[in-house]
Amino acid sequence: MSEQQAHAWNQDEDDHLKQDSWSLRLRLRLPMVILGHAVMFTGALLLSFLMVNNMQFKRVWVYAQYPLLLCILMPVKLLVFGQLNQYRGWWRYVGISDLLGIFRASLISTMAGFGLWFGLLSVAWLRRGPLGTLAEISQGIFVADLFSTIMLLAGLRMVVRLYHEEMNAEQGMRLKRFVIVGAGNAGESLVREIKRASKAQYDVVGFIDDAPAKQGVYIHGTPVLGTVDQLHHLCELHRIDEIAIAMPSASHQQLRRVIQVCEGTKIRFRTVPALMDIASGKLKVSQIRDVDINDLLGRAVVVLDLESIETYLNHKTVLVTGAGGSIGSEMCRQICQFHPKQLLLVEQAENSLFYIERELSRTHPDVVLRTLICNITDQIRVYDIFNQFRPEVVIHAAAHKHVPLMELNPGEAVKNNVHGTRTVADAADQYGASNFVMISTDKAVNPTSIMGSCKRVAEMYIQDLSRTSMTAFATVRFGNVLGSEGSVVPIFKQQIARGGPVTVTDPEMKRYFMTIPEASQLVLQAATMGQGGEIFALDMGEPVKIVDLAKELITLSGFRPGEDIDIEFTGLRPGEKLFEELSIEGEDMQSTYHPKIGIWQKNSPMTRQTLRHEIDVLLSIAPTQNHAKIVAQIKRLVPEYTGGPAPVQPMPDVLQYNINASHPDL
Repeated sequence: MSEQQAHAWNQDEDDHLKQDSWSLRLRLRLPMVILGHAVMFTGALLLSFLMVNNMQFKRVWVYAQYPLLLCILMPVKLLVFGQLNQYRGWWRYVGISDLLGIFRASLISTMAGFGLWFGLLSVAWLRRGPLGTLAEISQGIFVADLFSTIMLLAGLRMVVRLYHEEMNAEQGMRLKRFVIVGAGNAGESLVREIKRASKAQYDVVGFIDDAPAKQGVYIHGTPVLGTVDQLHHLCELHRIDEIAIAMPSASHQQLRRVIQVCEGTKIRFRTVPALMDIASGKLKVSQIRDVDINDLLGRAVVVLDLESIETYLNHKTVLVTGAGGSIGSEMCRQICQFHPKQLLLVEQAENSLFYIERELSRTHPDVVLRTLICNITDQIRVYDIFNQFRPEVVIHAAAHKHVPLMELNPGEAVKNNVHGTRTVADAADQYGASNFVMISTDKAVNPTSIMGSCKRVAEMYIQDLSRTSMTAFATVRFGNVLGSEGSVVPIFKQQIARGGPVTVTDPEMKRYFMTIPEASQLVLQAATMGQGGEIFALDMGEPVKIVDLAKELITLSGFRPGEDIDIEFTGLRPGEKLFEELSIEGEDMQSTYHPKIGIWQKNSPMTRQTLRHEIDVLLSIAPTQNHAKIVAQIKRLVPEYTGGPAPVQPMPDVLQYNINASHPDL
């Protein structure tokens, strides 16, 4: 037998022995519990005789009254306690309900025992026989026995519970030291469930709460240590490893305050599920999870006009370009909830398309899906799709969006963002789509980048086309979304995982953020408002400093900004702004019935002929990748564009070597 086989055989033997031992313990548990109760009944009656006789042992009751009454009461108590399921409780989890059960069983058994004793006395008296020892037993014995039984049985169960909790406490040095922010119902439930856990993970040191009335009080033996403002000091004083934020209804500002107060501490942050999930029974308070940056930057739940969206999408053939991307895939998820007739997923990247199709097939098996590999700049392929499926609603999310990359590859931004949009829009117009929505960006407002200016040109084309088309064309602008591919949050997380540094372009850089689901929901809501030619802008809330975002992510990861993980400032990259411009308020904006959606009122002053001619010229220059020529032509279309000179892209050493080898004169 090999060593590996021998080890496996020994492991199997150990498992069998453990299983046999557990089975034996289960078989013996009920007899042992009954025996324990019998011992407690014996002791309770003995204690009651002592209390009635001033704690003195006397021959008259020790050898006569006590054994006789024990023989009467013992069968009664064993029977009553068994009928009331007192032998089936799990003593390590004893609580108030168990103590009430003991009281009820003790009272009933005492009354039954007293009745039996009184009945025996009555029978003896009726038969005119000697009453003997029965008559000498004091009635006070029964009252004393009632309280003695309750006291001993409750004490026994509490000892068992305390034993298990103390055994867990002995492992406290190996447990994670834990503090709970919020001494309300959620905090109380959390500490109770932690203490009841069969396998200890946490040593709950205390609560943190701002309520003055709760300072210094104890909840399940756990003290309220102080307020949130004192949290940093308390964490250092008590060597806290993890913080649980037990405030399921807390605002994002309150969560950020807790994180910011703890900046500079190496602590892991956890939070309880949302209040709705707890109330519905979907999740338990004990199912804590890590605090995510979405918890800190997210906003209030979006209120949607679901009826109008249902009318807009229900039983329609819907086409989504860029269906495998961050926004496109979320658009598909949201659309599926409104039961379209079929959903056409148009995507250039086959892996992204493969994964979103698998997900939607699993989550929405009733929706007919069509996966279509297509480059939106391929006019023949795009027109063939529209001719074959005749989509009624088109959500155009496909775009090149990375600002620095598009500065280095300007022709590709023009081809994809301008030519691709024009191709899809023309197909929607020609094949009679009822609605077309293009997803744009805040970078199209007074653009400083190739990417933003190309999106602005696409907006202008859409607006112009809507003037004569039967299709209702609309554009929706919004800023950064949390967690999208290539966005700042995933990049920061990767840098933190590598040990830093975290790179920020400028200490003053600010950006707007919203979650991908919120952006997608508002896009659908704006789409229902479109009559033709509108440019909708989504309310992005307040901008966030990128350096503050970096510090919060480092803190959430359990590190100290500037000590464990450094922050480095790299300077603005080509095409970037310090501040993005996106607001639904101002003279250029018109309000809608939805408080988070506005309409940008400016239109292009160009005639259709001029606009299309200038776009044709831009598209003819695009294949050259000549930055200067592309910029010059964009400025003819977008006068407010303020892009700079072409960025310098360093040539790799190996490429330089090959060129020199081929051309010695260089």
